[in-house]
Amino acid sequence: MKDHSINPDGGNSVDTVFHLAHERLEVYRMGLAFVAWVAELLEEVEASGVKRLREVMDRASLSLLLNTAEGNGKRLRPVRAKFFDHARGSATECAACPDALVARKAACELRVAPGKPVLVQTIAMLSRLIEISDEPCRFKEDEVPYLSEGFDASEEACCVKDTEIEKD
Repeated sequence: MKDHSINPDGGNSVDTVFHLAHERLEVYRMGLAFVAWVAELLEEVEASGVKRLREVMDRASLSLLLNTAEGNGKRLRPVRAKFFDHARGSATECAACPDALVARKAACELRVAPGKPVLVQTIAMLSRLIEISDEPCRFKEDEVPYLSEGFDASEEACCVKDTEIEKD
């Protein structure tokens, strides 16, 4: 019997060399493993009556992966959050597709079961990335005293007299 589990590390015993920033994200690697799992699943699923569902699942799994990568490549926090939110929506869509395959009797529950925990974890990771991207920047400037905080705004304190300026 063929092993239908999903391995986020790709099942490679050799250490992977990462070249792009998104490839270092665990959520991206899980998405990539999910895309491979979906491809295997869709090869096994009978095409009769579920052609559109197969296309939706294939498109949604790719959208999950691509939006995760693109979001990680964006510099502006709101833009990053938008792409991660699209990826999370695609992951949620992916979670409904196996249910529909089972409901249409195109796959059994045991066959589609390995996909759910991966999507639950992926959605949680994407949700956290969205939260982080939505948080305001944490850099703060030192507080400056203002008039109401004891700043001396009298003319004597603000003006420099000619006699105080050193002449060369």
